[in-house]
Amino acid sequence: MGKHDFDEMTIRRGTNCVKWDADSPAGPIDEDVIPLWVADMDFKAAPEITEALRKRVEHGIFGYTHIPDSYYESAISWWERRRGWHTEKDWYLPVDGIVPGMSIVMAALTKYEVDAQGNVVEKENGGKGPDGESPKVIIQTPAYNCFFSSVRNDGCELAANPLIYDTEGDEPTWYIDFEDLERKAADPMAKVLLFCNPHNPCGRIWPKEDLKRVAEICRRHGVIIVSDEIHCELEMPGYRFTPMATIDQDNTITMNSPSKSFNIAGLGISNIITNNPDWRKLIDKVINVWEHCDLNPFGVIALQAAYNHGERWLKEMMEYVHGNYRLLAGYFEKELPELPVTKVEGSYLAWVDVRAIGMPSMEIEKSLITNEKVWINGGLMYGLDGFMRINMACPRARLQEALDRMGAGFKRLLTR
Repeated sequence: MGKHDFDEMTIRRGTNCVKWDADSPAGPIDEDVIPLWVADMDFKAAPEITEALRKRVEHGIFGYTHIPDSYYESAISWWERRRGWHTEKDWYLPVDGIVPGMSIVMAALTKYEVDAQGNVVEKENGGKGPDGESPKVIIQTPAYNCFFSSVRNDGCELAANPLIYDTEGDEPTWYIDFEDLERKAADPMAKVLLFCNPHNPCGRIWPKEDLKRVAEICRRHGVIIVSDEIHCELEMPGYRFTPMATIDQDNTITMNSPSKSFNIAGLGISNIITNNPDWRKLIDKVINVWEHCDLNPFGVIALQAAYNHGERWLKEMMEYVHGNYRLLAGYFEKELPELPVTKVEGSYLAWVDVRAIGMPSMEIEKSLITNEKVWINGGLMYGLDGFMRINMACPRARLQEALDRMGAGFKRLLTR
């Protein structure tokens, strides 16, 4: 029996958290709505993190923070012992979040270059092609919704590499369409593959063989891999995450953070990791141009506490989430066989096929909020209608109540 109580029914409403207090697509959220949408957990952080933050609060002064060597040492040790991935201090560029980090990296790679004198300069025509074409960023859809907005806000063009949905096995799953990826990467304007591992929302932990094929295609066509690995520690039993940089370090920029794994997203701490000194120059330039160079002192403290002392909590938490996943999958199999659940290999997010209902997923989302008082995400925001995403990281009693509610709602909609 673990020492951490994940059954504790935490009260988050009224704390100004997005998950429980933000308005829903159906309007202001009722007090009795159970939210299983945005990707944060209803579990308290590891006590080692809380204690480290308490000590920092007691100091009483919260000015600008310097990132100490101990920060880098914690991260370097974490990757070495957890993944066998050797990193060095100079490879790290800390930023205040994965999403701003993604936008920073894409802007750096598509709009700037290092000249012969080693200076960072803007590319001719802002990185556009000879006929005014925008640089292209490849995304494997469905995809985390901020991938789309980051590409658009950077002035780049989206090149979708749709994943293949396979329902032939015992549990539905998703595969990379390598032939289509080859075609998209061969486009001279394709500059970046924005990769996601474990994949959000499809729940895949991509096997090494797939990572190798992706790396080979990108290297062959001069496409840089920007790998979002924010869910990397959220492994289901029998699955093992491999950092893309251990497959092709020289053509990969890694985006990582303890935020999802340790439920500290609000502290705003992430790392961009690359061994390429020219890319670091470009990225550092944009970090400073966009004024993302000052970090939250609590994020710096929390990362060190998580990486130095959080492994036991992490292990117990994922064992608990796996139990929640089995509960959810079993419920749908018994009560809603018309709505298949994608096999979850990594993350705490379930991806459910609701096409049998015959309604746009956003309308289903609103209907469940209004009638059954449960909030889950419609798939259109991830680039694929007909599916919905469910956050399973909450106390089991809360998940059971939410399943009973959404089950009633889905049955109502199936028989309308």
